[in-house]
Amino acid sequence: MMKKVWSILFAFLLLFTFSFHPGQKAYAAGNLTLFTPYTGLSVTPGETIDYSVDVVNSGSSILNLTFQFENLPKGWEHSITAGGKDIRQLSVRGNSEETINVEITIPLDADKADYRFNLVANGEGNNDARLPFLVTVTEQGSFKTELSSEQTNLEGHADSSFSYTVTLKNRTASDQNYALSASTDEGWTVKFKSGSDSITSVLLEPNESKDITVDVTPPENVEAGEYKIPIKAATSNTSADLTLETVITGTYDIELTTPTGRLSTDITAGGKKVVDLVVKNTGTAPLLDVSLKSSTPPNWETEFDTSTIAELKPGEEKIVKATIHASDDAIAGDYVVSFTASAPETSSDATFRVSVETSTLWGIVGILIIIGVIAALYYLVKKYGRR
Repeated sequence: MMKKVWSILFAFLLLFTFSFHPGQKAYAAGNLTLFTPYTGLSVTPGETIDYSVDVVNSGSSILNLTFQFENLPKGWEHSITAGGKDIRQLSVRGNSEETINVEITIPLDADKADYRFNLVANGEGNNDARLPFLVTVTEQGSFKTELSSEQTNLEGHADSSFSYTVTLKNRTASDQNYALSASTDEGWTVKFKSGSDSITSVLLEPNESKDITVDVTPPENVEAGEYKIPIKAATSNTSADLTLETVITGTYDIELTTPTGRLSTDITAGGKKVVDLVVKNTGTAPLLDVSLKSSTPPNWETEFDTSTIAELKPGEEKIVKATIHASDDAIAGDYVVSFTASAPETSSDATFRVSVETSTLWGIVGILIIIGVIAALYYLVKKYGRR
């Protein structure tokens, strides 16, 4: 008798243990069980979850089953398929199993939260089963268009072009054809590109996103400062705005000339000539480490009283004296001497026409020779002319 009692208690203990086993994935009644390994998943709004669910019939008779969801949040869409087709009823032979695919689509405006619901399989008699699901929505959903960029602020000088990458995302439930536009001051140019192609609009499916390149070119002679570039993506029922920022550090320009603007001079062979050069910053940004160089005919030389200017502020000018040394062998004629003032960002040239004249000393010598020849001839004629 005691042995029989112990057998009954052991049977109840086994039943209790298996009923609360931590690996249990479904609550079953009768011979029906539902199983899927991943019942708890994390998603973002707009995603679709695909579950593969095993439907197990441990009885000996065929089970005809229908399916439904309990506590599925409002607005969440679902489908149940097998063999690529939607099913309304499933038959499972005794002591066998079938597999169904369950898709759950989270709406774009879903709140950030944990959601619990059940897949219920109903069969004849007492054969039914429930499979619990947990879905964690990790972001707060919305029902709108998003326009964003990881880098909205770029800096450069006025001759630069600025390229931004923005991301357009359609978080609505329908296809949207967005018109792209920008609001800028006069002279600014804004182009939208997809790859290498210029575009004015972009078509996006629900929850689709696309990277767009925005090329911004400032006008000539733009002043240094910060400039706002508002851009917009819009349809008839939704839109998104984003403000880009361009920081202009200034224009870089330099001018090399003379105080009078005259770029010519004269020199004697073997002589030297000092010319004044005016180096002026005609841009809107400071110029640093301005250097002066020259290019001369063979055997000619030049010297500067200063060959480097540490800084030229916008509008500032400085006079540099350049000494030109002509070759001793230079013959009369015109020669070219070029000067260059250069900073890391810009440069300017000034080309001088230098006329070489014969030395005055040689002219005097020539005149003396002529006078000597005339005097010698006069003497000879006077002495021997009467004979």
